Amino acid sequence: MAGHSQFKNIMYRKGGQDAKRAKLFTKLAREITVSCKVGSPDPDANPRLRAAIAAAKQASMPKDNIERAMAKATSTADADTLEELRYEGYGPGQVAVIVECLSDNRNRTAAEVRAAFNKNGGTMGETNSVAFNFERVGLVRYPAEAGGADEMLEAAIEAGADDVVSDETGHDIYCQPDDLNAVREALTAAKGEPEAARLDWRPNSTVPVDEDTARTLLKFLDVLDDNDDVQRVAANYEIADEVMEKLSA
Repeated sequence: MAGHSQFKNIMYRKGGQDAKRAKLFTKLAREITVSCKVGSPDPDANPRLRAAIAAAKQASMPKDNIERAMAKATSTADADTLEELRYEGYGPGQVAVIVECLSDNRNRTAAEVRAAFNKNGGTMGETNSVAFNFERVGLVRYPAEAGGADEMLEAAIEAGADDVVSDETGHDIYCQPDDLNAVREALTAAKGEPEAARLDWRPNSTVPVDEDTARTLLKFLDVLDDNDDVQRVAANYEIADEVMEKLSA
């Protein structure tokens, strides 16, 4: 299991996701608010906002919550205080990690992310200290029931995508960052609304980790995921499926 297959590793690690729904809704609401602030408040004219709303709906976020998050972008100063931040470093097993955040307090967020690295056998570095291990890509995600691997590959090629990775949990369709909106629109027309559509970090190579390292690494990633300011984490680890199944038993 590769680190870039984040939907699969979340499936294993977050079996109790419902208990953390409030945290998830907070993250989704922040993304919606910032998307409105940096672009048009009209989802049809703002691909980032459209993707944020789609992700919120996928997570069963109530319509009222979505509307309140959008309203915050124009009716209050909340969106002005939210800052997009990126932290990088190495986690357990020398796994490269990129942490993307939305925060209203840079100092607090930096301290909490650094503490997560330090307490779990990692080291936080400077910006771009590990980004060279990754490629910036557009990602469009569909659940497994959207179609078979061959069917999704054909649709992705017709939409102008570069690559498709399919497994039992779904289909990750990759494209150039500048092509994300066009690819998403073409796929939506062919296969319906995706589960997610966003810019992402795809590792150029992965680092295999053993069971002991995996246990510490996954604890570290859970600590980051549980932080309200952390929107997304990318890492270049690879864990064998049998090890993941043992750890999640």
